[in-house]
Amino acid sequence: MGNIRTSFVKRISKELIETHPGKFTTDFEENKKLVSEYSTVSTKHLRNKIAGYITRLVRQQANQA
Repeated sequence: MGNIRTSFVKRISKELIETHPGKFTTDFEENKKLVSEYSTVSTKHLRNKIAGYITRLVRQQANQA
């Protein structure tokens, strides 16, 4: 079984990747800082969920290329 993420996390993650292309990397720690910088996420838990999903998407894009 994989992780199930809410549509909010997915939508915000995809919007951040589209609006800031090339900024996010496969490093979770770096993505956490960028998410808190570029978005208005109110909680640490939600920030980490978004950063983790962004990390996953970036890794998937790198494997496809």
